[in-house]
Amino acid sequence: MDPIKTRREGAILEVTLDRPKANAIDLKTSVLMGQVFADFRDDPELRVAIITGGGDKFFCPGWDLKAAADGDAVDGDYGVGGFGGLQELPHLNKPVIAAVNGICCGGGLELALSADMILAADHATFALPEIRSGTVADAASVKLPKRVPYHIAMELLLTGRWFDAEEGKGWGLINEVVPSADLNARAWELARLLASGPPLVYAAIKEIVRDAEDAKFQDAMNRITKRQLASVDRLYASEDQLEGARAFAEKRDPVWKGR
Repeated sequence: MDPIKTRREGAILEVTLDRPKANAIDLKTSVLMGQVFADFRDDPELRVAIITGGGDKFFCPGWDLKAAADGDAVDGDYGVGGFGGLQELPHLNKPVIAAVNGICCGGGLELALSADMILAADHATFALPEIRSGTVADAASVKLPKRVPYHIAMELLLTGRWFDAEEGKGWGLINEVVPSADLNARAWELARLLASGPPLVYAAIKEIVRDAEDAKFQDAMNRITKRQLASVDRLYASEDQLEGARAFAEKRDPVWKGR
């Protein structure tokens, strides 16, 4: 049984992690996910991805401990995108939506944190329980303090306690909480909205955000204005840049071509 299922509609790719019983990720699955997301990144016809889990109980609990017991090395080869295919995938300049359909903990929460937006079913629950097994949620220790207030991030990392979707939304971690039956439809509605937008602008936004993470404000601004970022330079030299201005002047919707 293929642990990764994909659905493609126009410019949207839905990726479903489907490994009964819990959608845990072993090395083989992580490598497959990395290839799927690398192909998404490199396909000029695709603009938006959705990552979700099979079933309605688990999004992903993270690392497959049974596979580890059978010999999967925790420091093994996770593939081109790191664990889950997204965490370390370079140059991913397209929007990714996580549709969290159930339990989301450990590496599963790190996977969700690798998306740009998180939608959650109202029954979804979250945790970083690594502390209880004497290990570190390494990617979450980097990503979580950038998504929620520092003291909240530290509480979750240091205690491993569970929280629900509404609590996560209150911190700004989760964009929307929706009834379970509506999660997939809402994720696709948002994806279609993004797919109708300017892909070169999205690419510029994502590269600027990455570049500015550890930069001083003026240094980051200088790299933008001097067109030292590839996606910004491409945007300003594109047909889409002209199309946006023409559409505004002509009082019509723009037709984005991604070039």
